[in-house]
Amino acid sequence: METGEFTTPEGNKLRYYCTGAGNRTFVLLHAQGTSSESYFEVAKQLGKTAKVILIDCYGHGGSSHNAELYQLDKIGDDIHSLLQHLTSRKITLVGHSSGGLIAAYIAAPYPCCKKLILEAPPFFASFGERRFKTYNYLDLSTVCHEFLHQTQEQDFVLYYFSHQYAWNSFPEKDRERIREKLTQNARKYRAKHPDKPLKVLFWPKAALEAFKGMNEYDPHFGEAFYTDSFHAQINYETLLQKITCPTVFLKAETNIGEDGIQMCALTEEDAIRVSNLIPECRIVHFPCGHGIHVEKKKEFLKILQEQ
Repeated sequence: METGEFTTPEGNKLRYYCTGAGNRTFVLLHAQGTSSESYFEVAKQLGKTAKVILIDCYGHGGSSHNAELYQLDKIGDDIHSLLQHLTSRKITLVGHSSGGLIAAYIAAPYPCCKKLILEAPPFFASFGERRFKTYNYLDLSTVCHEFLHQTQEQDFVLYYFSHQYAWNSFPEKDRERIREKLTQNARKYRAKHPDKPLKVLFWPKAALEAFKGMNEYDPHFGEAFYTDSFHAQINYETLLQKITCPTVFLKAETNIGEDGIQMCALTEEDAIRVSNLIPECRIVHFPCGHGIHVEKKKEFLKILQEQ
């Protein structure tokens, strides 16, 4: 896989990766907290018959870490400039979670997209008052905010592991004991393998996927979701209505906790709302969690290869 770096006129840098060759071009935009590494296995398969471009968003991987850049419009416009630099072809643009928000932003005004694949992006749920009762806000956004306002722990990966919202799913009587034990294991692993994605014995494999790329994640990006500045006051209804290319919305399972916390990116009603706003959009449901391309890789690849 080839690695490149694009510099904007303002001096901001976007790291990208290219692999494969063919008549089709796929562009993959990762979720918050990870990096292009999250899509490497998918790219390896797609690259057998197509050209694949993966891009680290600002605040992630090898791209610029600068809190002033962590807004949807700034990221989207600069990634579009990078795509103009890399290819004159129409692309199939794929975005996961926050990467899906960015993909939609690019597809709406710019004519570069042949197809758009949205993997569980949190339209409507991740901003305004509603965000306060979502998993992302209570998990990554809040952990980023609290990490930036403390000085005791300097390792964000370790801090996130020990403070993530997932601990609330453990029985209360055993929670602190288990957290202390597994955090000790995580600390030992980090000391021995500081440059590798975190691995913790007994922690679910799908959950550990969230740590791929977290070594190079800037928690100020999560702070932008905490303060609601990431969305730059963009009206998503208007944005979605401007998307003219055929779109597939990949919907993970809807999961609402007993306390009313929205554990998924979007509800079924939200997904239907997105589908109704985009002129040509179909919804494909997956019986899994947020990381569809990880938990249902074969089915995910089938959707992409049909495009």
